[in-house]
Amino acid sequence: MTPSPVGQETVRVDGRLKVTGTAQYSGDYPAANMSHAYLVTSTIARGTVSHIDTAAALDAPGVLRLYTAGDTRLSLYPVVAQFRSLAESYIPLSDTAVRFHGQAIAMVVAESFEQARDAAALVTVTYDEQTPRASFAEEPREPAGPALDGSPSSVQHLAPGVDSIDEALDASEVVVEAEYGQQTQHQIGMEPHSVLAVWDGDQVTVYSGAQIPAVYSLLLSQRLGVLPTQVRLIGRYVGGGFGSRVILWGDAPLAAAAARELGRPVKLTLTREQMFTLVGHRQQTSQHVRLGASRGGVLEAVSHRTDSVMPVIGGFNLTPAHATSDTFYSTPNLHIEVQSVRLDMPLSRAMRAPNEAAGAFALETAMDELAVATGVDPVELRLRNYATVSPSTGQPWSSKHLDECYRDGARRFGWSDRSATPRARVDGQWLYGTGMASAAYPAGVHPASVRIRLLDDDTAVVSTATSDLGTGGWTMVAVAGADALGIPVERVTPEIGDSALPSGAPAVGSSATHSTVPVIVAAARNTIAALKERAVTHSGSPWHGLNAGGLRWEEGRLHGGEHSMTFGELLTELGSRGIDATADSPGGAAEEYEYNSFGAHFCEVRVNRFTGETRVTRFTTVADVGRVINARAARSQIVGGVVFGIGQALLEHNPIEPGTGRLAASTLADYLVPVNADIPDIDVHLLDRPDPHLTGPLGDEGGEVGTRSLGARGLGEIGTVGSAAAVGNAVYNATGTRIRRLPITPDKLLSDRP
Repeated sequence: MTPSPVGQETVRVDGRLKVTGTAQYSGDYPAANMSHAYLVTSTIARGTVSHIDTAAALDAPGVLRLYTAGDTRLSLYPVVAQFRSLAESYIPLSDTAVRFHGQAIAMVVAESFEQARDAAALVTVTYDEQTPRASFAEEPREPAGPALDGSPSSVQHLAPGVDSIDEALDASEVVVEAEYGQQTQHQIGMEPHSVLAVWDGDQVTVYSGAQIPAVYSLLLSQRLGVLPTQVRLIGRYVGGGFGSRVILWGDAPLAAAAARELGRPVKLTLTREQMFTLVGHRQQTSQHVRLGASRGGVLEAVSHRTDSVMPVIGGFNLTPAHATSDTFYSTPNLHIEVQSVRLDMPLSRAMRAPNEAAGAFALETAMDELAVATGVDPVELRLRNYATVSPSTGQPWSSKHLDECYRDGARRFGWSDRSATPRARVDGQWLYGTGMASAAYPAGVHPASVRIRLLDDDTAVVSTATSDLGTGGWTMVAVAGADALGIPVERVTPEIGDSALPSGAPAVGSSATHSTVPVIVAAARNTIAALKERAVTHSGSPWHGLNAGGLRWEEGRLHGGEHSMTFGELLTELGSRGIDATADSPGGAAEEYEYNSFGAHFCEVRVNRFTGETRVTRFTTVADVGRVINARAARSQIVGGVVFGIGQALLEHNPIEPGTGRLAASTLADYLVPVNADIPDIDVHLLDRPDPHLTGPLGDEGGEVGTRSLGARGLGEIGTVGSAAAVGNAVYNATGTRIRRLPITPDKLLSDRP
């Protein structure tokens, strides 16, 4: 019997293409007679462009076009109200208003990239400048809009007889109160954003990375003023997204409109510096957390208030307390409040674990401070406040084994050897410490459509327009298809990353896998049914005239009576190249449950007591993410998420200059991210417990292949949730210094020695 590949160490089906350089990313696609575009960006944060001198640039070698702010030749249009949250709030180059430092205000198109870049440097701009709103501390606060799920951003639940959260805190035996903050952070995927637009008559094909291909092509059609059927997006390989490729930015409309006006293909690739201002960021936050508890560490009140930047031009409404303080722990009194600070900054967007990464740093650091205040071990403290139902809704979890994550993680890490006394472990000039934190991330189910085609060579093609951002989506589709059909992975060809395919699940919110896998199972069931129907209705079939219900599918073969044939043999016998069927899912899950993945992080650091240098030396993460589809890719995703958290904790920040509105660290020389030398071996353990409710009831493992749900949940972001707090808590245990504003840099440790 063919063993199922689900949960096995499956090598990426696209791995060889990537390591040999054969895989084509957005910037790799060629086109005949291709031209190149380069953007000129603003050097002020607020005002208007009063004059652009283009004479020298137009005289430069190879220049074909120069489009400036307010240029009408591009003919771009607004998107409809329904989708405005998935596109920029203004039309690029449509007017002379400057909304942030680094905004595109002109575009040069030339024969080569170098010619376009050099000509762009010759453009000079005069502004009518206004003082930007750029001080987080000084600008007024205002109530924030709704959370990502549409719920109010401010929430309060009080126990009977309690009139306010302050009353509940005042009645608590132990209260921990502190402010936690972090600066602007950026996704900066390895692959710069690049767009190639090629028109063929009134049809345009755009080669670009996108996390939601179907929405991307739809919004681009609206920007261009053409029908959705006239736009096709191809982005089969994407070098990182992390939220930066969710919405339609200005690069694709500008490239496509220029290609239309010029009458030849246009490629526009953003520079690394431009990616810091033109494709989103996680905005600056300040969080005020108050925890009230008994002397034994049992929570009696949680108050979590957040002030976060909301760019004047709009963006992602950051609500860090949601899915953290209203999810992690049981408490009879809960108060969540979110306020916005309006600044003249680039549009903000979701960044990996968009709310949860920031929220968990604040909450999990506060929980560590509560552990210190009560003398309760941090693991035991979390077990004493274990939430068996959602604290905010009272509904049960579809599946939760976080307690097992705590215990397994503590055992694997060697937590029992830890000393609760700071600075207790010293090795020469190094102070060693350990810390831990919880993780949780919501599991939303999005609409998806899948087509499976069986071919006469005994292979199958599984097609769906989802994206692979380096997460293993190609292999996930192949593994799920192979399992559903009962054939080896080597005989399954996945097709993804093309808006012409059946509309796929968005590669957002750690949801692509659990939104796609059950639809693959359903498509396999429908395709097998179609093959059986063909077998009993086609005159050339050995089963002609029989009842389709009497046929049995097993390992890619049809059995019935005295006959048995592979699907390829049957299709060949019938003179058919292939047969296919589709399946669709509207998304959503049963409303009587709350859906989350969970995890626990354990970290060891060493801190140089003379220089303040911090090094992560050990890290263990145990995660409860439902059924694991590909063990190798799953561990890789958790490791990547933890690396994100280590960067959040120790390195990443981009402060805004109050006087200019400029993001001051917008290069990879100034905006530091972890490299190999910063990261130890990360021990990842996955519980592999199927979720019985998220994707439908689990079927009988002994039933016909293609009839069961796998109970998978997404895991791309949960590694990022809480890992920064685990690092910070370990730094406190090592040094006795509590750093509440990220990143934890040597100057902060040296300026506040105990």
